[in-house]
Amino acid sequence: MPSPWASEALLRVLRQLQRLPLPVQAAIGRGAGRLLWWLARSRRRVALTNLALCFPERPEAWRRALAREHFGWLGRSLLERGLLWYAPVPRLKALIHVEGDVGLAERSARPVMWLVPHFLALDVAGVATQLFQTRKVGSIYQQQSDPVFDAAMRAGRLRFDGGDIFPRSERALPLIKAIRRGWAFFNLPDMDFGARDADFVPFFGVSAATLLAPSRMARALDMVVQPVVAEMLPGGAGYRVRFLEPWADFPTDDPLADARRMNAWIEQEILRNPAQYLWVHRRFKTRPPGEASFYR
Repeated sequence: MPSPWASEALLRVLRQLQRLPLPVQAAIGRGAGRLLWWLARSRRRVALTNLALCFPERPEAWRRALAREHFGWLGRSLLERGLLWYAPVPRLKALIHVEGDVGLAERSARPVMWLVPHFLALDVAGVATQLFQTRKVGSIYQQQSDPVFDAAMRAGRLRFDGGDIFPRSERALPLIKAIRRGWAFFNLPDMDFGARDADFVPFFGVSAATLLAPSRMARALDMVVQPVVAEMLPGGAGYRVRFLEPWADFPTDDPLADARRMNAWIEQEILRNPAQYLWVHRRFKTRPPGEASFYR
């Protein structure tokens, strides 16, 4: 764990860098990503392993080039957290380009679940749900081991007074109560949190522990499910957040079939923008009984 002074120094750097024009920040972020490619060897191995599993038909040189490009975007996403956490609201509104029906949750008589896969501009989508509509938003987040950085992340994500985020380590009851009060749910459905409340569902043809909770929660709370995808635009062009058409036939009474549909949709979005998906996450960490780890 970094020392508190190191974390505070990093946060001061982020506060200062966010004042720069976005093209300058983007260039610095890409440089940081190139450095990470060489320094973060374990994450580089994870990304290359994931790409080999998901794109076995592609040449190794293609996968390696995609991984290097991914690290450039990753560096940007880490550095530009400062922009999202500290920049003035008018500047953020000018940089975030929203497409589709961002106001669905405001008008809906039923609570809305936004399905938001782990693209690197994920936090931009969270900002958009608070700046471009008025419904309060609840989400679940992974607590950071560094308490200084954890506090900064919470403060940055909650600075618009648009709702609350609930630690994954705690029970879901506070989130469910918030949804029943009319909050929207910003749901991140595509990480490997183990076999509990999950099933093995194909993801690019590889069995992946996939949460069944999106289907079960949407059914239990009679929720409208709207997919949302965020992306970083090249250079200083800002960000795009696409609020897609809600799924008319989701959830069904078959959570496993719903999980398959969800993974298939995420695959389509990855093919549309492969370099910005979170390849450094060990998506296939949990294996079916008797199957060896991919990441050793």
